[in-house]
Amino acid sequence: MSEQPTIIDPGEVVLAAPRGFCAGVDRAIEIVERALVKFGAPIYVRHEIVHNTYVVNDLKSKGAIFIEDLAEVPPGSILIFSAHGVPKAVEEEAAARGFQIYDATCPLVSKVHVEVAKLHREGYEFIMIGHQGHPEVEGTMGQLKGGIYLVQDVPDVARIQPTQSEKLAVVTQTTLSVDDAAEIMAAIKARFPSIREPKQQDICYATQNRQDAVKLMARQVDLVIVVGSPTSSNSNRLREVAEKLGTEAHMVDSADDLQRAWLRGKARIGVTAGASAPDILVRQVLARLREYGVGSVRQLEGIEEHMKFPLPKGLRLDGAAEVNLEHLR
Repeated sequence: MSEQPTIIDPGEVVLAAPRGFCAGVDRAIEIVERALVKFGAPIYVRHEIVHNTYVVNDLKSKGAIFIEDLAEVPPGSILIFSAHGVPKAVEEEAAARGFQIYDATCPLVSKVHVEVAKLHREGYEFIMIGHQGHPEVEGTMGQLKGGIYLVQDVPDVARIQPTQSEKLAVVTQTTLSVDDAAEIMAAIKARFPSIREPKQQDICYATQNRQDAVKLMARQVDLVIVVGSPTSSNSNRLREVAEKLGTEAHMVDSADDLQRAWLRGKARIGVTAGASAPDILVRQVLARLREYGVGSVRQLEGIEEHMKFPLPKGLRLDGAAEVNLEHLR
């Protein structure tokens, strides 16, 4: 006997707002797509352009080749740096190999890199709040050859040993949990009272907005579904935010990851998406939930985002190429 759909009563989905793509992700994807139209395939990208399986596979199908080692890139090729940024050593190697480079690093990450370089020249050492192994953390810490110390949690704060505390500054991975970062920051300030904080919070506007939207939504629903890939830091943080409020939460890379068992006894389902998850995946999740018996969809009110970042020079297209770009997208 085939499994019967789980019927949800009253069967409402509540959509968080904002959700999905941020300006940095939009820009990074457009850089790859424009390069493909302007120069033709293949286009090489150092690391996944953004952490989303659907996006990466879509760009692969159009001629993008994702690599980790620059030795994999033929001489004279077009090379794009991912939205997460890269260490200085990678920039220098890419330049030495003579690639034509387009930098898709999110401008908010680049802002952190610029601040690190400026303060380093003034004699500062750094504490970075972030997740070990994440490419953004590797890129930011890789701006220096030393004098930058990673803390992932409060206990790490007691373990680090900067060489001095007179000139010490803190920087933060842009996709962290706002609440977790604040807790770690409080521990850092307790140990190093004179530490220099960023003029503006490093955690990006989109991360903040999506986490605030989940906090609002999680209190109104019985279950939260976060659309995002397992490698996406900001998507994982959205799930954690909901769970910390006591709401069951699951991440799905696509509608196929949804499990009917999650819906049993859940009258109201909340849906959001990480900053690297395209809207088509949200639509597919909603379609699957309708198959499972959901009757209505309601979007919460939230902050409207109008941020747009400029593209690197050299990717302007003529009229016909712009039309081709629209077809590509």
